[in-house]
Amino acid sequence: MNSEVQNNVSQDFLVAIKAAVKAGLEIMKVYENGDFHVELKDDDSPVTLADKSANDIINNYLQPTGIPIISEENEEIAFSQRKKWNKCWIVDPLDGTKEFIKKSGEFTVNIALVENSLPIFGVIYIPVSKELYYGDVKEGKSFKILINNESAIEGLINKAQEIFPGFVEKTINVAGSRSHINKETLSFIESIKEKYEQQVNVIPKGSSLKFCLMAEGLIDIYPRLGPTMEWDTAAGHAICKAVGLKVIDKQTGKEMVYNRKVLLNNSFVVSNLA
Repeated sequence: MNSEVQNNVSQDFLVAIKAAVKAGLEIMKVYENGDFHVELKDDDSPVTLADKSANDIINNYLQPTGIPIISEENEEIAFSQRKKWNKCWIVDPLDGTKEFIKKSGEFTVNIALVENSLPIFGVIYIPVSKELYYGDVKEGKSFKILINNESAIEGLINKAQEIFPGFVEKTINVAGSRSHINKETLSFIESIKEKYEQQVNVIPKGSSLKFCLMAEGLIDIYPRLGPTMEWDTAAGHAICKAVGLKVIDKQTGKEMVYNRKVLLNNSFVVSNLA
């Protein structure tokens, strides 16, 4: 179900949306010329010119807000300093670098605003399809927009389509990772089949797209039983939370929190199942 709304966003949220779109434009320049210059970080994860260029653009947009930034591509700030923050941006300038390199199109720009360890706003932009999702937790609403004119973002926001989680019918749609599916996830999927006695359809998707599809009602459950970082999940968490979906940390049994001492997430599940 979608409904057209006249929608207003705060200035900080608008800045984040513009930053995501501008970063996406820069990513597409690299994507289309194919000159990726892939490097490996200390953890063997890939990084490209697109990651770095997008990060520079996002930092330039967000720094004037005066809100500190945690980004995958920024130097990590000590927790002794971060623990004093009641608000911060959490950024992944290019989520799904492996998908970017493979040219699958399933990569995103993620920007979240976190307050007192919980996400209050998130924007995810998909540069290839020009689809943008954002969620305002305090308003309890998430939206989807096609960015067909990067210079008229405010006007497009006024025509944003509100999105809603779906209703499970005969088949349960489960989000699967393009690059990270493991034995634990496969076992989890089997347990879903047994518990609900319904057909299960696994939909593989890269990057934070899985959160967007949850919020839009195209996926019913998203288990991530493996490592992610805060910047992989904060924006999608906000978009899902704004439509009433919970992102549950499997270790604590509670909602996932952010700006922790260690930025590595525990396994988690997002579900629309009763």
